[in-house]
Amino acid sequence: MGFHFPSIRRASFTSNQASTKVVNVPKGYIAVYVGENTKRFVIPISYLNQPSFQDLLDQAEEEFGYDHPMGGLTIPCREDVFLDITSEFNNF
Repeated sequence: MGFHFPSIRRASFTSNQASTKVVNVPKGYIAVYVGENTKRFVIPISYLNQPSFQDLLDQAEEEFGYDHPMGGLTIPCREDVFLDITSEFNNF
């Protein structure tokens, strides 16, 4: 007797249209929305283990709780800050 997890549909929603659009996210990646214009970034899930990214996740939890307006993970910081933080991960 094992556990059965329902399959997860990999999708995100566009931020600049009233209608939704399904967009595939490659295996091992996650879509996040960042900045005032909620720009969509597809990042490796390995970023979730980085302490500085976990700080961003804490900020997202404080601001949105578990109710993210875009239907996906929304990071409440400026795009340039997000790019600076994530660019450091590629230097390891």
